[in-house]
Amino acid sequence: MRFLARRLAAVVPVLFIVSLLTFCLTLLVPGDPAIALSGEAASQEQIDETRERLGLNDPIIEQYGRWVGGAVRGDLGESLFDKQSVVTSILERVPVTFSLATMAMIFAAILAIPCGIISALRRGSKTDRALTFGSTLGVALPNYWLGMLLIVFFALQRKWLPATGYVNFSDDPIQWFRHLVLPALTLSIAGWAEITRQVRSAMLAELEQDYVRTATAKGLRRHTVVLKHAAKNASVPVITVMGLQASYLFGGTVIIERIFGLPGLGQLAISAVYSRDIPVIQGVVVATTLVVIFTNLIVDSLYPILNPKVRPT
Repeated sequence: MRFLARRLAAVVPVLFIVSLLTFCLTLLVPGDPAIALSGEAASQEQIDETRERLGLNDPIIEQYGRWVGGAVRGDLGESLFDKQSVVTSILERVPVTFSLATMAMIFAAILAIPCGIISALRRGSKTDRALTFGSTLGVALPNYWLGMLLIVFFALQRKWLPATGYVNFSDDPIQWFRHLVLPALTLSIAGWAEITRQVRSAMLAELEQDYVRTATAKGLRRHTVVLKHAAKNASVPVITVMGLQASYLFGGTVIIERIFGLPGLGQLAISAVYSRDIPVIQGVVVATTLVVIFTNLIVDSLYPILNPKVRPT
């Protein structure tokens, strides 16, 4: 509990810095929200009236204080255009982004862990070289290009999976899964590559330790030595990379949602940037920050479970 309390206490200054940077950066977005809201043909008097109504003429410190005060109360304001609550808009789209990022993380982990272990056990073999080359290629490939290739092959030519759209899990779980397979695979490739390389590196380091040779000399089966002892000790750095990849996957959904037409946070953020909807941009950034912080908290909490040596005193 003390460990979690210290981690949660560290969240406060992080959120303050992120909120300050977010507010300042949104001020640098090209264009004037008052002009975008009033229309290009609006008169200067109408634009000035809109600026006054939105509070854009107030001092920046006052605007920031008003926004932070609302955020602390769970109120991130309203969209400048449809007048919908920003929190409501985010909550409507979080299930889509969360489903996509979670499925991509599952795909990456299921593929990467065995690939990394096999590559380490067969060091220097053709299999090792092939997996190493594939992981390097996976890091280098642009996910938007890979996504378009998957759409062409699996959706347009083979017609096995839908190319775009989203179905709620509660409406049809099978169609929900089918609509997420292609975008999740596209998003998972980079994560698979990074986790595979980390698993291989960590396993190679553990397989050279004395306790592995001792366990092998005692007559323990190879899979017992590898999976029960070496893999567990190698899991700590792997968990770190998986935590980082989870954050990257959540941020990477912006492009993938655009390609596959998914109504998630990425689509909301892009639409807000195009329309200069400042409250929505700020709300999406804050929500993404909370997800990253929560992911890091989970990763930090797993360390003492996997390795008692790092348990706090």
